[in-house]
Amino acid sequence: MLRTTFRACAAFAIACLAPFAAPSVTPLAAQEAAGPERTAFTSAVEKGIAFLAQSGQAEDGSLSRQIGSGPTSLAVTAMLRHGRPPQDPAVAKGLEYLASLAQEDGGIYAPKAFTKNYETCAAIMCFTASEETAKKYAEQIEKAEAYVRGAQIDEGENVERDDYAYGGSGYGGSTRPDLSNTAFMVDALKATGAGEDDEAIQKALVFVSRCQNLESQYNTTPYAAKVNDGGFYYTPVLESRGSDRANAAGGLDSYGSMTYAGFKSMLYAGVDEDDPRVKAARAWIAKHYSVTEHPGQGNAGLYYYYHTFAKALDATGQETLTDAGGVKHDWRKELAEELIKRQQPDGSWANENERFMEGDANLATSFALLALDYCRPKQAAAASE
Repeated sequence: MLRTTFRACAAFAIACLAPFAAPSVTPLAAQEAAGPERTAFTSAVEKGIAFLAQSGQAEDGSLSRQIGSGPTSLAVTAMLRHGRPPQDPAVAKGLEYLASLAQEDGGIYAPKAFTKNYETCAAIMCFTASEETAKKYAEQIEKAEAYVRGAQIDEGENVERDDYAYGGSGYGGSTRPDLSNTAFMVDALKATGAGEDDEAIQKALVFVSRCQNLESQYNTTPYAAKVNDGGFYYTPVLESRGSDRANAAGGLDSYGSMTYAGFKSMLYAGVDEDDPRVKAARAWIAKHYSVTEHPGQGNAGLYYYYHTFAKALDATGQETLTDAGGVKHDWRKELAEELIKRQQPDGSWANENERFMEGDANLATSFALLALDYCRPKQAAAASE
């Protein structure tokens, strides 16, 4: 059942979470962590939205429908979060397109889609991006939430807690679970108002913990101690096709987007700041801080990384991050400036590395705009509350 919007949940999380940097580090003064310059930020956002609305959107309201409904959900979410009202023509068309994809099982996905769970989670976050849309699409949201909960791998599929797949979610139904889809599920449940003690979120935490390179009582998989650097990988379930494979040492390499996704999911699940899992994740992030590349992946999946990076750091409520070398970073300013530098003259973003479909300008632009939503200049921050 729809309870609150994501913004309210995020505000609560930000108020309760401890600072991200080590206690011994003094953050930069507020005036030194003001985020990006407002004029450049606003121009980049307006150009990006104009590209999606004028060049990216089809007459039926969809964007890049050939790769599913995900790009439409992401694009419309970005527009709403940057202040476009639900009545805006591009937003309204996109919302109606998504509503038309509501299926009898409660999911919101394109017919014959393989990525049913992912598409439904993205649609939930789109419909809950404003109070007005949350009310208008309350019935679809409620049914979609039930669908997402049902897609989680647990006792309902005769899978017990000791199974590596337990608590995870995959692209569709009971397919192999992975950290990316599990994090999307947690995000979607948070968007409907689920708290840290929610049963599905706590089950997800079991899977998330098994995706961390940290040997502990929470991860006794064969991969936990092979790398043991505190970062996260895609999935410990390798029996079927996946993007992760064991390295020469028999471990699974950590990389940026999954580490931020895992860290964020732990925060949402209420894992304490002194928990060794959180400490290890923070240490990895401090060691591999970057806005110029995707740590562990180069430029593959770069815009997905930017979005996950920004959303996770925003959830900590911390304006600066101190890296392993002791350098303090105004991460909002640095990320926004990097994104502005990468924007194309037509307002779009696209990745020259087409892996993970980021060569698609609609997808990359949507991720870039969502990342920028967490990078607002100080003087513009009130508009996003």
